[in-house]
Amino acid sequence: MSYIKCRDLKLGYDGQVVTENINFDVEEGDYLCIIGENGAGKSTLMKTLMNLNRPMGGTIEFSDEIKKNEIGYLPQNKEFQRDFPASVEEIVISGCLSKCGWRPFYNKSERKMARENMKKMDILELRKKCYRELSGGQQQRVLLARALCATGKLLLLDEPVTGLDYKVTCEFYGLLSELNRSGVSIVMVSHDLEEAMGHANKILQIGREQVFFGDKDAYLLSESWKSFHDHHKSHVHRSSAQEAAGKAEGGIKLIKGYDLPHDYDVSGERKEYDAGYRGMEGTETTGMDHSSGSGPDKQDPGDKDEKRGAVE
Repeated sequence: MSYIKCRDLKLGYDGQVVTENINFDVEEGDYLCIIGENGAGKSTLMKTLMNLNRPMGGTIEFSDEIKKNEIGYLPQNKEFQRDFPASVEEIVISGCLSKCGWRPFYNKSERKMARENMKKMDILELRKKCYRELSGGQQQRVLLARALCATGKLLLLDEPVTGLDYKVTCEFYGLLSELNRSGVSIVMVSHDLEEAMGHANKILQIGREQVFFGDKDAYLLSESWKSFHDHHKSHVHRSSAQEAAGKAEGGIKLIKGYDLPHDYDVSGERKEYDAGYRGMEGTETTGMDHSSGSGPDKQDPGDKDEKRGAVE
């Protein structure tokens, strides 16, 4: 079942086109990672899916199973959000606001839902604490619990681990994987290629226009991945997270437990995601591969509008 269908989307801000020709589906149980250069329109796409921006062209179709106000959303975590003066419980239960209608108070079932989600995120004992007193990882757990109060079906996350240390980042991604295994569909913007390859089952790469949409395994065999990886190779080698990657029987063992296929032969020194492109010429791949490079290296105009509070 497709929760969301996007066809021929053209996205922009203040009349300026950022990206176009975007076509993809989000199906039940998907874990879709959206990747691309800075300024490619990833945040603009997320805001458009949340009905915070209007598309400049194309269509977005939601299934009857998903209403626009029933999508959990974690925006980029900004400094001013981290100092929000409310209790953990108040922030989490505010995710139920879309269910309240004209009611001025939360009902019993909504309070129960908030409690269950705090327990699921292991923050129940923090429910009376002020949000501003929490660590960055605890704050993200609070926001994730809040998003789950909005829906148990689809979560949209825009770079949710920005500013978190490596250990907390791993824990947070572990929570997302558990939610996905329980049936929650996830759409996440990420600059962390390791996580995109380690957890997602589908990849959407965008630039000035769509570059690729399809299964992760097909993406790893595509020219789109090779081009994107090569462009970021120097950054990847500087990443301390990559130091934990190493050879494993049957392929390259990534830090989150994803084994690249046997086709990915690596020789000599360890090469993060080099994936042995030797002999790959002429290999047919699946998925919509429109490889022509990545998008413009400029600021996403949608990013400058990210001034929404953590409990909006």
